[in-house]
Amino acid sequence: MRPALDAVLFDLDGTLLDTAPDFHWTLNALLAEEGQPEIGFDLLRAHVSNGARAMVGAAFELTLDDPRFDRLHQRMLALYETHLAVDTCLFEGLDTLLTTLESNSIPWGIVTNKPERYTTPLLKGLGLTERAGTVICPDQVNLRKPDPESLFLACSEINRRPEHCVYVGDHIRDIEAGRRAGMRTVAAGYGYVDADDSIEDWQADHNIQHGSELLPLLNSLYSMD
Repeated sequence: MRPALDAVLFDLDGTLLDTAPDFHWTLNALLAEEGQPEIGFDLLRAHVSNGARAMVGAAFELTLDDPRFDRLHQRMLALYETHLAVDTCLFEGLDTLLTTLESNSIPWGIVTNKPERYTTPLLKGLGLTERAGTVICPDQVNLRKPDPESLFLACSEINRRPEHCVYVGDHIRDIEAGRRAGMRTVAAGYGYVDADDSIEDWQADHNIQHGSELLPLLNSLYSMD
C-alpha cells in the first residue's frame, strides 16, 4: 500500500513560479537607465536562482566590490517591486497539480529564500496567497536554505510530518535542505539550473524535467485520496 502524502512544499523562483520574465524586464529597465545595452533573456534566466546580486553582476559584468554595485543593486530591487507579477506565472502543469492537491485536502506551501518584501505581493498578485497553506521566507528564520530550519517551520505551520512531505526545488541548496529535513526531494530540472550544473549530481530522490511530470510522480509514490 502506498503511504499517504502529508504535503508538498515548493521553492518559489524557478520551481513553482517562472519569475524570469519580470526579472528580465527589470534588469533591462535598469540597463536602459544606465545607458547600457539590453541583456538577453537566456543569459538572465541562468542567474535568477542565485539572486538579485548575481543578476546585477551578470547584467553589468561587475564584481561585488565594484563601487557602483550597491547603488545598482538597490535600484534593481526598487524597479522589481513595481513589476512583480506582470509576466510571472506558474510553470506549466503546476496549476493542475495544485488543484488536485487542494481537491484531496493535501496542503501545499512555499519555502523560499526570496524576502517577504517581494514574496507577499507577488503571491497576492497571482491569487495564490489564500491557496498556500504556508509561506516561509528568510525573514522568518535564523538560517536560510540549505539549512532545514525553514522546512521544519513550514511543517509546523501546517501540522504535518517532514518525513511524509515532499520538497521540490531547482537548486542544490533546496535538495540539501529537503534531505536534511528528512523529506522526499524532487529536483526541478525545468527551473533556473546553471548551464554547467547537473541535477543528477544533487542526490535528489527524483528528477523531473517538466512541471507536468510532478503529479504523475506523486501519484506513483503516494495515496492521493
